[in-house]
Amino acid sequence: MKLKLCIFIIGLCFVPRMQAQDPIFSQYFLVPQTLNPGFAGFMETTHVGIVHRTQWPALGFRIDTNYAFLSTWFPEANSGLGVSFLSQRENQSSYSFSQFNINYAYQIQLGEDWYFRPGLEVGRGRKNFGFQGLVLEDQINIQTGFINTSSIDLLLLEENVNFWDISAGLLFNTEKAWIGISAKHLNRPNIALAANGNAPLETFFSISAGYEFLVTDFIDVRFLPFETRLLVTGNYMSQGRFNRFDLGTSLSVGRFFLGATLVTNPSKNSGNSHVLTSVNAFTGMQYTNFRFGISYDFNTSQIGRTGGVYELSLTYQFDSEAKRCYGCPDYQK
Repeated sequence: MKLKLCIFIIGLCFVPRMQAQDPIFSQYFLVPQTLNPGFAGFMETTHVGIVHRTQWPALGFRIDTNYAFLSTWFPEANSGLGVSFLSQRENQSSYSFSQFNINYAYQIQLGEDWYFRPGLEVGRGRKNFGFQGLVLEDQINIQTGFINTSSIDLLLLEENVNFWDISAGLLFNTEKAWIGISAKHLNRPNIALAANGNAPLETFFSISAGYEFLVTDFIDVRFLPFETRLLVTGNYMSQGRFNRFDLGTSLSVGRFFLGATLVTNPSKNSGNSHVLTSVNAFTGMQYTNFRFGISYDFNTSQIGRTGGVYELSLTYQFDSEAKRCYGCPDYQK
């Protein structure tokens, strides 16, 4: 029915991350290329991995996100090159989104310790709004009770939207710290449902930073291994009228790491909004060149029993003697 179609379209506007399509991974600092293309080839070796994220499984708006990447380094050209694939699916409406990206970064040494890495990312995205699950007015034959398979009600709407997407980032880093800025959807791709509509995707901005240090450099902790490290990260993101700030820390002890991130909503877009929206706890281990991570987000708002958010990640670094990843144990050196 047309009323059902209108309700469905309005509902799309309120599905979490439907307009702000960019997933924000709880383990973002372990896969930083999801935020900034300047991290392409950052490990100075070939680095591959996958991440699975399930959001709000108990709320009725379950969203599954999968991300896979491959990143490699070309020392003779001081360049990093990466490819990635992202897919999302919202189970209630059958909405799905997928995008393939290619990113490139060039490294410039600024001094004895600091490096500058500008990066560019080009992607091809596709949105499917799941209209095949709707039953519309002209499909119903009241006299016979049969439902036809075809309809003319959706001729003015596009079930699939394909678009090009351009992003860029700047990264400054040393062996212990980094700070980066990035902007996604610089070309503001049109993601309108109507064939002749105009709904440009809002640009996604982020500023992220991290600092890692040996705990024993500041505190004399005799019961911890000498190579115990602490990583402190911050990540501010903004898209349209929404913003978010994450502040996290991770402790690496031997082959294991664990930590937590506080997720906040600085702007409080409504009177019922909370400043602290979730606490994301994570842990994992590294064995030889493999790293496994798991995280769970504890909801602190009054949105209800959502079932939380959990993530699983698995990455592999081909050259264990290359640059050590942030947040990973340093037992290999």
